Amino acid sequence: MKTEFEQLILALVSPIVTNPDDVSISSFVDVDETIVLQVLVNKEDLGRVIGKNGRIANSIRTIAHASASRASKKIKIEFDSYE
Repeated sequence: MKTEFEQLILALVSPIVTNPDDVSISSFVDVDETIVLQVLVNKEDLGRVIGKNGRIANSIRTIAHASASRASKKIKIEFDSYE
């Protein structure tokens, strides 16, 4: 079962990538109660998700941060690709 944050990130990332079936999101809670989301995409799509100068990734982080702050939580998002 996906958390609301995982669903949000999936909804933001899936339209950007060319292989939406390859998007995988895993989450865990860090020591300081920060929710860490690891977003894995196809190697070909990593550049699309990060964007020029990281603009798309930062936009996704901003939206997630706003959503998390409404729930009084902290969130961190890491983007990576399958090798």
